[in-house]
Amino acid sequence: MMGEEPATREPEMSDAGSDEELELPARMEEGSHNGSIRKGCDPCSQTQRSKLQHRRARINQQINKEMRMRAGAENLFRATTNNKVKETVALELSFVNSNLQLLKEELEELNSNMEVYQTESEAINVPMIPLGLKETKEVDLTVPLKDVICEHYGEDSSLFEKEIKEFMELRQAMRTPSRNEAGLELLVEYYNQLYYLDQRFFPPHRTLGVHFHWYDSLTGVPSCQRALAFEKGSVLFNVGALYTQIGARQDRSATAGIDRAIDAFQRAAGAFNYLKENFSNAPSLDMSGPSLCMLVRLMIAQVQECVFERVTLTTQDTHFISQLQVAKEAARVSDVYSLVLQTMSQTLVKDYVPFSWASMVQVKAEHFRALSHYNAAVALCDHTQSIKEEDDEESAKALFQFHVSTPAGPPLSQVLRDPEDRRKLGKAHLRCAVIRHEEAMRVHGLCKILRKMDILQEVLSFMYKRSLDKYSEMDREDDFDETAEAPEIHSQTQHKPDITPPNFSTVPVTDIFQRLGPLSVFCARARWGPVRVVSLQRGDGSLGLTLRGDSPVLVAGVVPGGCAQEAGLREGDYIVAVDGEDFKWAKHGEVVHTLKSCSNRGVQLSIITLHTHDTQVDRRQVMLSPSGDEVNARQRTMGGAKGQSTAPLLNWNRKKNKGGGRATKRLGSTFSLPFGNLRDCESMY
Repeated sequence: MMGEEPATREPEMSDAGSDEELELPARMEEGSHNGSIRKGCDPCSQTQRSKLQHRRARINQQINKEMRMRAGAENLFRATTNNKVKETVALELSFVNSNLQLLKEELEELNSNMEVYQTESEAINVPMIPLGLKETKEVDLTVPLKDVICEHYGEDSSLFEKEIKEFMELRQAMRTPSRNEAGLELLVEYYNQLYYLDQRFFPPHRTLGVHFHWYDSLTGVPSCQRALAFEKGSVLFNVGALYTQIGARQDRSATAGIDRAIDAFQRAAGAFNYLKENFSNAPSLDMSGPSLCMLVRLMIAQVQECVFERVTLTTQDTHFISQLQVAKEAARVSDVYSLVLQTMSQTLVKDYVPFSWASMVQVKAEHFRALSHYNAAVALCDHTQSIKEEDDEESAKALFQFHVSTPAGPPLSQVLRDPEDRRKLGKAHLRCAVIRHEEAMRVHGLCKILRKMDILQEVLSFMYKRSLDKYSEMDREDDFDETAEAPEIHSQTQHKPDITPPNFSTVPVTDIFQRLGPLSVFCARARWGPVRVVSLQRGDGSLGLTLRGDSPVLVAGVVPGGCAQEAGLREGDYIVAVDGEDFKWAKHGEVVHTLKSCSNRGVQLSIITLHTHDTQVDRRQVMLSPSGDEVNARQRTMGGAKGQSTAPLLNWNRKKNKGGGRATKRLGSTFSLPFGNLRDCESMY
């Protein structure tokens, strides 16, 4: 349970890739910032899903209030020595705990309300298990961001009110994403923007003092941390949760809807798996390792269920081998759900997972095992004539590989040729199917929430009646032999589920705070001195300096005794403004042209000098996505700005390779310098 002061919980959540660059197809041209156009859902809308989310938010707030009251009462109980006060506090604690238990049960019922997220189609399908979104409180970042802009970047913070407001509006919008592709893009856009916020405003060993509050998705217990990784992890969790809702709402009566559901559940599994592998020290149980492992397996099981539904739809023929394959697919679904049930029974997860979830998983494990035996019986009993007309060798091979163990009785080769033996084996499978259906209905009846799901009740009753009718059809009055025990069916699938990791590059973003300058230099990890204004006077036609790179342009060398050295320019300085005009994002050619066109009165350069810089910003440009290595070779800074140099601008002291080849201008003449990167232009004046 949560302590009195959640803000001081240690260790804080960490992001394994916090120092690594995110794969963002950003458009970083100077002056191209247009802001986000994505908006969240209307918070006043009265859809069934929005009502459910509003009730969840209200319960979360009540749980937070009760837990604060309990924390205060516990502190008073420990601190007082007055027995009368202790009795009163103990009585109050019992009331608070009762209220918390009632709120927990109410929230569990909301989290188990699966029908709201299901498709509105009239087709009868077993409901899927969706996940509700994590709720969060509003966070005002205005003052902390302004402080960093003023103190660290030396800029007038009032000039960045538009950017701060845009970021705050984006965060507000992502709290209510729509249940479609637009909602996913909104969450991913905010997640991508958090990368830039981290690089701009969060130094490695210092926080802004901002606390991010998020509620547990299943229990509603609030958690609070100052680490931005907690915000990023919670948003990524909501990406996975939203995919589960999208997958659950698909119409699975057609293959197109099944394929969309498969894709959504695979992406949900990928989001949860990515969160498990890249984030640690989560303060809330829903983002702990065991819970995320359970969610990944649950999503994979639902993918396998969709695969079975697709195989059932596409298997139109009544071929013996085809029916055996359908039975194997059903057995595979049952095995996967049994594995999920084992995961839910672990110590750290057992008391956390809603009872309705565990009951639903157990119902599905029994239900699909029953379907497996039913399809085996259909293959054995209904297709006698077709087997006689086909090649017995292929059918015999399929039947030999069908069971986990050899069935008792005559050899399988004889079973294929003897209709009576086939009927007896089929009847044994039908008996197992009826028993499994009865167990599924028994587990279903034990859960109050599942009993309210009419569609689940309808599916279970229909399948049970079908198996029972088939068993009655196979039963004969003169059949005095005891029905044998059918062996378990070997599970096999034609489509192994994949875990699709999140691809953050699908949502183009522009750094909201790009006016602060290129991220390669102007970031929270860099330290530089105050801006110096240098007046250069052209002497003998030369300014006496060498420039390299762009955005910003670097002073790569100063001619000894030249005008630049006398004015105070040093190797390693960056040009951030020329004659008062901002040149942080200026390209190499633009700066060259400006310096060439300066009059005899000279030019004023605004210069900064880096004192310290975390070189990992340049060396560890590993993208947080599957295609990161490919993009890393293409873009190193600011998400791959158009026309921007791919070489690290800070690495100006690299060793020079002999035999280079790059044109360098000096006093109007051209000669060769030993550098190989043509884009990393170097000019001397």
